[in-house]
Amino acid sequence: MIAVKICGINSPAAFDAAVGASADFIGFNFFPPSPRFVTPATAAALSARTDGGPQLVGLFVEPEDEAVAAVLAAVKLDALQIYAAPARAAALRRRFGLPVWRAVGVDGRLALPVSAEGADRLLMEAKAPPDAVLPGGNATAFDWSHLRGWTAPVPWLLAGGLTPANVANAIRETAAPAVDVSSGVESARGVKDAALIRAFVAAARGT
Repeated sequence: MIAVKICGINSPAAFDAAVGASADFIGFNFFPPSPRFVTPATAAALSARTDGGPQLVGLFVEPEDEAVAAVLAAVKLDALQIYAAPARAAALRRRFGLPVWRAVGVDGRLALPVSAEGADRLLMEAKAPPDAVLPGGNATAFDWSHLRGWTAPVPWLLAGGLTPANVANAIRETAAPAVDVSSGVESARGVKDAALIRAFVAAARGT
């Protein structure tokens, strides 16, 4: 079965919708410039709404150890998703003992990783433009044909520009074992839509 991550959860309604749709992962964004940013206290309050359910993934951009520690002191995460150099993945795993997912910006076949480089999972998405405020989550899909013939060194997720309307085709074209969505299930920037969350999960699982 295709695994599904709903990222950028920042409200009770969105959290409940992701849990109700049986998403495999819920993502909390701890990068302040993002419209989906949550504080550790907010993430803790949201995660307390269910006992069990989806695994919780914290998104960090170039994080210092102290910033990650502050989040983990407030909320129990199952994995860390980072935008950082490969060496940081191994260092954070050693420091906190949690699986680390590393986001990879793809702009051609040469960008595809050939080794895990310390990461437990890879999140493959379009490379952000030079003037982008956000390192990822820019609602842009890359050329999925770049993935043909690629042998992933670790489990991976396809992200970037996915919606309920195109996720099934994306899975067929890339053979992605898991998908990650944020803006593609929003009714406005940073505002998750429960119906779109349900539709996305159903479309992904329908493949």
